[in-house]
Amino acid sequence: MIEFIFKKESNKWYAIFAIIGSILQLTIFKYLYPFASFINGDSYSYLETAYHNLPINTYPIGYSMFLRFFSIFTKSDTILVAFQYFLVQLSLQAFIFTLFHYYKPSPITKISLFTFTLFNPAILYLSNYISSDAFFLALSIIWFTQLFWIINAPSKRLIFINAIILFVAFTVRYNALFYPIIAIIAIFQGKQKTGLKIGGLSLSFLLIGAFILYNIDQYNKLTGHRQFTPFTGWQTANNALYAYRFVDSAHLKKVPVRFFQLDKMVRNYFDSTKDYKKHPQETLIASTVYMWAPNSPLNLYMERQFKKDSGTNALKKWATVAPFLSEYGSVIIRYYPKEYLKYYIIPNIIKYYAPPIEFLSQYSTGVDSVSPIASVWFNYKTNKLKTRVKDYKVEILNFYPILTGTMNIVLLFCLLSFFLLKGVVKSPRLKHGMLLVIALWIVNFGFSVIAAPIALRFQLFPILVSFSFTFFLLEFLIKSAFESESINNGAPEEINRIKNDSVIV
Repeated sequence: MIEFIFKKESNKWYAIFAIIGSILQLTIFKYLYPFASFINGDSYSYLETAYHNLPINTYPIGYSMFLRFFSIFTKSDTILVAFQYFLVQLSLQAFIFTLFHYYKPSPITKISLFTFTLFNPAILYLSNYISSDAFFLALSIIWFTQLFWIINAPSKRLIFINAIILFVAFTVRYNALFYPIIAIIAIFQGKQKTGLKIGGLSLSFLLIGAFILYNIDQYNKLTGHRQFTPFTGWQTANNALYAYRFVDSAHLKKVPVRFFQLDKMVRNYFDSTKDYKKHPQETLIASTVYMWAPNSPLNLYMERQFKKDSGTNALKKWATVAPFLSEYGSVIIRYYPKEYLKYYIIPNIIKYYAPPIEFLSQYSTGVDSVSPIASVWFNYKTNKLKTRVKDYKVEILNFYPILTGTMNIVLLFCLLSFFLLKGVVKSPRLKHGMLLVIALWIVNFGFSVIAAPIALRFQLFPILVSFSFTFFLLEFLIKSAFESESINNGAPEEINRIKNDSVIV
């Protein structure tokens, strides 16, 4: 890859421009926003885990371990943000140059793709957060880039490194749970021996499995319940409540006796929050309010269970009730499948089509101060955040939902055209790449719609990958159109020229 970049003159200039452009962008950005951004709850949980070196906490421990390791060298939030930003940019440029190497696109496609990835404001705002988002994005892109090399230039070393990166990504965010499905497709497209393929996949599953068992053991020691993550239970109940809210009281079904108390609290909550002016959070559709709001029936129920035990810490409370909430949520979903489809699944599908900007719509989620643990961790002299902009609103990202929605439609039609025009035969390497993109899109769609909140910061990885391949598909279709026109006009020399310039290597 290094030789490909620096031996070819045009690629070398792309690389130099990327380095200069990244540095200039970050310098201007940090002048405007001198402090890192914080998500109320998320960021402080990561810092708490890192500070106390906890084996488990609300979120996966991978990013907290990274913070702890990074703090050995510096406590500067500026250097941390810069590292996150350059790591994402480096991973993106490696991905782009890999595509350049294998697909040999036209100069227009190169410039368009390079510009979109390098001058992408979402990456700046994402990297400025003390959150696992940017770190996970970089790991995901590096892992996905390696899949192309595994397909086209497989080696034992590459497969081993890919398994390690997949494992690290999984410890940072559980979205990586579906990544092995895509890895299987890539590895079995490669030319390496079957034994090596099975060995590489086995290593990935072994490492992930070991981490899952570790988590189960830790939560079992804490709560007496064997569970991989309490998120599953809370998310299931939260999702169910977004459907249950719209079930008319006249059509309620009797829940099992063990759920009577919780169900009564839920129905009382719904009855008391019908005035949307007083309770604007209830206007949100398919959100996560019921998981986190202190006055949500799920949290009120949790606190009631530990009313006589004030010494229990927040993590133990949260994790202890999770299996019960999972059962309750599953019952509600099973009782009201139509409402669940109408009020949770379909709205989430719409969100996936055009992900909301969510926290990225404001600097530091609109809060001008930080928790004491952030002040201690980063050696802040004050808990107040300062900027050089007039307010905390971030309007530069407002185009993203429209862009993503448009891209999804264009990608769909391009894929259909690609198969109708026999692109599988004409461009086998592009076919291999498209199989990975399709697999990523499908499994991420299923995971996101059913099991996870949907927002721009969670979807940037599939968005960047899909957008990149949309460029290549459009180029393929344009060349196919010119080829067809040349055939109709009887110009064999033009056909040969187009074939020579094709994306097929």
